[in-house]
Amino acid sequence: MTTLARQYPLGTDTAELERLHFQHQLWSDAAHALWLRAGIQPGSRVLDVGCGPGAASFDLAHLVGKAGHVRGVDASKSFVDFVEAEARARGLEQLTAQVQDVQSLDVGGGFDAAYARWVLCFVPDPGAVVRGVARALKSGGVFCVHDYFNYLTMTAAPRRESYTRVIELTARSWRDNGGDPDVVGRLPGLLEAQGFALEHLEVHQRVARRGDPMWTWAETWWRSYTPKLKKMGYLDEPGERAFHRDFDAMSRERDFLVLPPVFEVMARKR
Repeated sequence: MTTLARQYPLGTDTAELERLHFQHQLWSDAAHALWLRAGIQPGSRVLDVGCGPGAASFDLAHLVGKAGHVRGVDASKSFVDFVEAEARARGLEQLTAQVQDVQSLDVGGGFDAAYARWVLCFVPDPGAVVRGVARALKSGGVFCVHDYFNYLTMTAAPRRESYTRVIELTARSWRDNGGDPDVVGRLPGLLEAQGFALEHLEVHQRVARRGDPMWTWAETWWRSYTPKLKKMGYLDEPGERAFHRDFDAMSRERDFLVLPPVFEVMARKR
Protein backbone atom coordinates (compact mmCIF):
# COMPACT_ATOMS: atom_id res chain seq x y z
CA MET A 1 0.00 0.00 0.00
CA THR A 2 1.37 3.43 -0.90
CA THR A 3 1.87 6.29 1.55
CA LEU A 4 -1.19 8.11 0.22
CA ALA A 5 -3.36 5.02 0.63
CA ARG A 6 -2.26 4.79 4.26
CA GLN A 7 -3.24 8.45 4.74
CA TYR A 8 -6.82 7.83 3.61
CA PRO A 9 -8.52 8.01 7.01
CA LEU A 10 -11.09 5.27 6.51
CA GLY A 11 -8.70 2.59 5.31
CA THR A 12 -9.11 0.20 2.39
CA ASP A 13 -10.54 -2.94 3.98
CA THR A 14 -13.64 -4.86 2.89
CA ALA A 15 -15.93 -2.85 5.15
CA GLU A 16 -14.79 0.40 3.55
CA LEU A 17 -15.14 -1.11 0.08
CA GLU A 18 -18.75 -1.95 0.83
CA ARG A 19 -19.38 1.48 2.39
CA LEU A 20 -18.03 3.25 -0.69
CA HIS A 21 -20.27 1.25 -3.01
CA PHE A 22 -23.30 2.01 -0.82
CA GLN A 23 -22.31 5.68 -0.81
CA HIS A 24 -22.18 5.72 -4.60
CA GLN A 25 -25.73 4.41 -4.83
CA LEU A 26 -26.92 7.41 -2.80
CA TRP A 27 -24.93 9.96 -4.79
CA SER A 28 -25.05 8.39 -8.25
CA ASP A 29 -27.88 10.69 -9.33
CA ALA A 30 -25.64 13.73 -8.85
CA ALA A 31 -22.71 11.97 -10.53
CA HIS A 32 -24.68 10.94 -13.60
CA ALA A 33 -26.21 14.39 -14.00
CA LEU A 34 -22.74 15.96 -13.90
CA TRP A 35 -21.33 13.43 -16.36
CA LEU A 36 -24.12 14.17 -18.82
CA ARG A 37 -23.56 17.91 -18.39
CA ALA A 38 -19.90 17.27 -19.21
CA GLY A 39 -20.84 15.48 -22.42
CA ILE A 40 -19.53 12.05 -21.39
CA GLN A 41 -21.08 9.62 -23.86
CA PRO A 42 -20.40 6.44 -25.81
CA GLY A 43 -16.87 6.63 -27.14
CA SER A 44 -15.55 9.06 -24.50
CA ARG A 45 -12.20 8.55 -22.78
CA VAL A 46 -12.55 9.24 -19.05
CA LEU A 47 -10.09 9.34 -16.16
CA ASP A 48 -11.52 8.38 -12.75
CA VAL A 49 -9.18 10.11 -10.30
CA GLY A 50 -9.00 8.32 -6.95
CA CYS A 51 -11.37 5.63 -8.17
CA GLY A 52 -11.34 3.60 -4.95
CA PRO A 53 -13.04 0.23 -5.50
CA GLY A 54 -14.59 1.46 -8.73
CA ALA A 55 -18.19 2.28 -7.86
CA ALA A 56 -18.19 5.25 -10.24
CA SER A 57 -15.80 3.58 -12.68
CA PHE A 58 -18.22 0.76 -13.42
CA ASP A 59 -21.04 3.19 -14.19
CA LEU A 60 -18.74 5.28 -16.37
CA ALA A 61 -17.64 2.17 -18.25
CA HIS A 62 -21.24 1.37 -19.10
CA LEU A 63 -21.80 4.99 -20.16
CA VAL A 64 -18.82 5.15 -22.55
CA GLY A 65 -19.41 1.64 -23.92
CA LYS A 66 -17.02 -0.58 -25.80
CA ALA A 67 -15.97 2.28 -28.07
CA GLY A 68 -14.78 4.34 -25.09
CA HIS A 69 -12.32 3.84 -22.27
CA VAL A 70 -12.27 4.48 -18.53
CA ARG A 71 -8.99 4.56 -16.63
CA GLY A 72 -9.25 4.33 -12.87
CA VAL A 73 -6.32 5.51 -10.74
CA ASP A 74 -6.00 4.92 -7.00
CA ALA A 75 -3.25 4.62 -4.42
CA SER A 76 -4.71 1.42 -2.93
CA LYS A 77 -3.55 -1.79 -4.59
CA SER A 78 -6.37 -3.76 -2.99
CA PHE A 79 -8.95 -1.39 -4.48
CA VAL A 80 -7.29 -1.45 -7.91
CA ASP A 81 -7.10 -5.25 -7.84
CA PHE A 82 -10.83 -5.33 -7.06
CA VAL A 83 -11.64 -3.01 -9.97
CA GLU A 84 -9.60 -5.05 -12.42
CA ALA A 85 -11.10 -8.37 -11.27
CA GLU A 86 -14.64 -7.02 -11.39
CA ALA A 87 -14.09 -5.47 -14.81
CA ARG A 88 -13.01 -8.86 -16.15
CA ALA A 89 -15.93 -10.62 -14.47
CA ARG A 90 -18.40 -8.11 -15.89
CA GLY A 91 -16.90 -8.12 -19.37
CA LEU A 92 -15.99 -4.44 -19.19
CA GLU A 93 -12.97 -4.47 -21.45
CA GLN A 94 -13.17 -0.68 -21.67
CA LEU A 95 -12.28 -0.30 -17.96
CA THR A 96 -8.70 -0.48 -16.71
CA ALA A 97 -7.15 0.59 -13.42
CA GLN A 98 -3.69 1.26 -12.06
CA VAL A 99 -2.02 1.95 -8.73
CA GLN A 100 -0.79 5.50 -8.62
CA ASP A 101 -0.65 8.50 -6.29
CA VAL A 102 -3.18 10.94 -7.74
CA GLN A 103 -0.79 13.77 -6.83
CA SER A 104 1.66 12.36 -9.40
CA LEU A 105 -0.63 11.39 -12.25
CA ASP A 106 1.15 9.82 -15.20
CA VAL A 107 -1.50 8.38 -17.50
CA GLY A 108 -0.68 9.93 -20.84
CA GLY A 109 -2.95 12.43 -22.55
CA GLY A 110 -5.99 12.72 -24.77
CA PHE A 111 -8.72 12.14 -22.18
CA ASP A 112 -12.06 13.81 -22.83
CA ALA A 113 -13.02 14.08 -19.18
CA ALA A 114 -11.82 13.42 -15.65
CA TYR A 115 -13.86 12.86 -12.51
CA ALA A 116 -12.87 13.17 -8.84
CA ARG A 117 -15.27 12.68 -5.94
CA TRP A 118 -14.16 13.19 -2.33
CA VAL A 119 -10.51 12.95 -3.35
CA LEU A 120 -9.15 16.50 -3.21
CA CYS A 121 -10.30 16.89 0.41
CA PHE A 122 -7.97 14.08 1.52
CA VAL A 123 -4.75 14.82 -0.36
CA PRO A 124 -1.98 17.10 0.95
CA ASP A 125 -1.51 18.78 -2.46
CA PRO A 126 -4.77 19.18 -4.40
CA GLY A 127 -3.00 21.57 -6.77
CA ALA A 128 -0.77 18.69 -7.90
CA VAL A 129 -3.88 16.65 -8.70
CA VAL A 130 -5.27 19.50 -10.80
CA ARG A 131 -1.93 19.81 -12.64
CA GLY A 132 -1.93 16.11 -13.41
CA VAL A 133 -5.49 16.20 -14.67
CA ALA A 134 -4.63 19.17 -16.89
CA ARG A 135 -1.82 17.14 -18.47
CA ALA A 136 -4.12 14.18 -19.03
CA LEU A 137 -6.98 16.07 -20.66
CA LYS A 138 -7.04 17.12 -24.27
CA SER A 139 -7.79 20.75 -25.13
CA GLY A 140 -11.49 21.30 -24.45
CA GLY A 141 -11.61 18.37 -22.00
CA VAL A 142 -13.57 18.76 -18.79
CA PHE A 143 -12.71 18.14 -15.15
CA CYS A 144 -15.71 17.24 -12.97
CA VAL A 145 -15.48 17.32 -9.17
CA HIS A 146 -17.73 16.55 -6.23
CA ASP A 147 -16.16 17.59 -2.94
CA TYR A 148 -16.60 19.53 0.30
CA PHE A 149 -16.70 23.12 1.42
CA ASN A 150 -18.21 24.50 4.64
CA TYR A 151 -17.98 21.03 6.17
CA LEU A 152 -18.53 22.27 9.72
CA THR A 153 -22.12 23.21 8.87
CA MET A 154 -22.94 19.52 9.14
CA THR A 155 -25.11 19.21 12.23
CA ALA A 156 -27.80 17.38 14.10
CA ALA A 157 -31.18 19.07 14.40
CA PRO A 158 -31.80 19.83 17.20
CA ARG A 159 -28.11 20.46 17.83
CA ARG A 160 -26.30 18.07 20.14
CA GLU A 161 -23.00 18.93 21.76
CA SER A 162 -21.51 15.47 21.18
CA TYR A 163 -22.30 15.61 17.46
CA THR A 164 -20.90 19.11 17.02
CA ARG A 165 -17.71 18.10 18.82
CA VAL A 166 -17.13 15.00 16.71
CA ILE A 167 -17.61 17.00 13.50
CA GLU A 168 -15.02 19.52 14.69
CA LEU A 169 -12.60 16.71 15.60
CA THR A 170 -13.13 15.08 12.21
CA ALA A 171 -12.26 18.27 10.35
CA ARG A 172 -9.21 18.77 12.60
CA SER A 173 -8.01 15.20 11.98
CA TRP A 174 -8.20 15.73 8.22
CA ARG A 175 -6.28 18.98 8.39
CA ASP A 176 -3.62 17.53 10.70
CA ASN A 177 -3.05 14.74 8.17
CA GLY A 178 -2.75 17.07 5.18
CA GLY A 179 -6.35 17.13 4.00
CA ASP A 180 -8.84 19.98 3.74
CA PRO A 181 -12.60 19.51 4.33
CA ASP A 182 -13.14 22.95 2.74
CA VAL A 183 -11.02 22.30 -0.35
CA VAL A 184 -13.61 23.50 -2.88
CA GLY A 185 -13.12 27.02 -1.55
CA ARG A 186 -9.62 26.90 -3.07
CA LEU A 187 -10.53 24.94 -6.16
CA PRO A 188 -11.51 27.75 -8.58
CA GLY A 189 -8.10 29.36 -8.08
CA LEU A 190 -6.29 26.04 -8.50
CA LEU A 191 -8.18 25.38 -11.71
CA GLU A 192 -7.50 28.85 -13.11
CA ALA A 193 -3.78 28.44 -12.44
CA GLN A 194 -3.70 25.31 -14.61
CA GLY A 195 -5.56 26.79 -17.58
CA PHE A 196 -9.11 25.72 -16.78
CA ALA A 197 -12.20 27.86 -17.25
CA LEU A 198 -14.84 27.30 -14.57
CA GLU A 199 -18.17 26.60 -16.30
CA HIS A 200 -20.42 25.17 -13.59
CA LEU A 201 -20.64 25.47 -9.82
CA GLU A 202 -23.48 24.44 -7.55
CA VAL A 203 -24.08 22.79 -4.20
CA HIS A 204 -26.01 19.69 -3.12
CA GLN A 205 -27.38 20.20 0.37
CA ARG A 206 -29.17 17.14 1.69
CA VAL A 207 -30.87 16.23 4.94
CA ALA A 208 -31.47 12.82 6.45
CA ARG A 209 -34.22 11.46 8.64
CA ARG A 210 -34.26 8.17 10.50
CA GLY A 211 -35.22 5.27 8.30
CA ASP A 212 -34.05 6.73 5.00
CA PRO A 213 -30.87 5.72 3.13
CA MET A 214 -29.13 9.06 3.72
CA TRP A 215 -29.42 8.49 7.48
CA THR A 216 -27.73 5.12 6.98
CA TRP A 217 -24.98 6.86 4.98
CA ALA A 218 -24.24 9.11 7.96
CA GLU A 219 -24.49 6.22 10.40
CA THR A 220 -22.06 4.00 8.47
CA TRP A 221 -19.61 6.90 8.26
CA TRP A 222 -19.65 7.55 12.00
CA ARG A 223 -19.56 3.87 12.96
CA SER A 224 -16.41 3.60 10.87
CA TYR A 225 -14.72 6.91 11.67
CA THR A 226 -15.24 7.47 15.41
CA PRO A 227 -13.08 4.43 16.34
CA LYS A 228 -10.36 5.89 14.12
CA LEU A 229 -10.69 9.27 15.84
CA LYS A 230 -10.18 7.46 19.14
CA LYS A 231 -7.22 5.48 17.84
CA MET A 232 -5.57 8.70 16.58
CA GLY A 233 -6.07 10.35 19.95
CA TYR A 234 -8.68 12.94 19.00
CA LEU A 235 -11.57 11.31 20.85
CA ASP A 236 -11.48 9.55 24.20
CA GLU A 237 -13.56 6.55 25.26
CA PRO A 238 -16.19 8.58 27.17
CA GLY A 239 -16.53 10.96 24.23
CA GLU A 240 -17.08 8.11 21.80
CA ARG A 241 -19.66 6.51 24.07
CA ALA A 242 -21.48 9.83 24.49
CA PHE A 243 -21.59 10.36 20.72
CA HIS A 244 -23.03 6.94 19.94
CA ARG A 245 -25.47 7.17 22.83
CA ASP A 246 -26.75 10.44 21.39
CA PHE A 247 -26.80 9.07 17.84
CA ASP A 248 -28.85 6.08 18.98
CA ALA A 249 -31.25 8.47 20.74
CA MET A 250 -31.50 10.56 17.56
CA SER A 251 -32.45 7.43 15.67
CA ARG A 252 -35.38 6.86 18.03
CA GLU A 253 -36.59 10.44 18.20
CA ARG A 254 -37.61 13.10 15.68
CA ASP A 255 -34.13 14.47 14.97
CA PHE A 256 -32.85 14.99 11.48
CA LEU A 257 -29.34 15.50 10.13
CA VAL A 258 -28.05 18.33 7.98
CA LEU A 259 -25.40 16.62 5.88
CA PRO A 260 -22.18 18.31 4.74
CA PRO A 261 -22.59 20.44 1.60
CA VAL A 262 -21.26 18.64 -1.48
CA PHE A 263 -20.13 21.11 -4.12
CA GLU A 264 -20.25 20.30 -7.81
CA VAL A 265 -17.62 21.79 -10.10
CA MET A 266 -17.07 21.49 -13.85
CA ALA A 267 -14.16 23.22 -15.54
CA ARG A 268 -12.93 23.07 -19.13
CA LYS A 269 -9.31 23.00 -20.23
CA ARG A 270 -8.59 25.94 -22.48
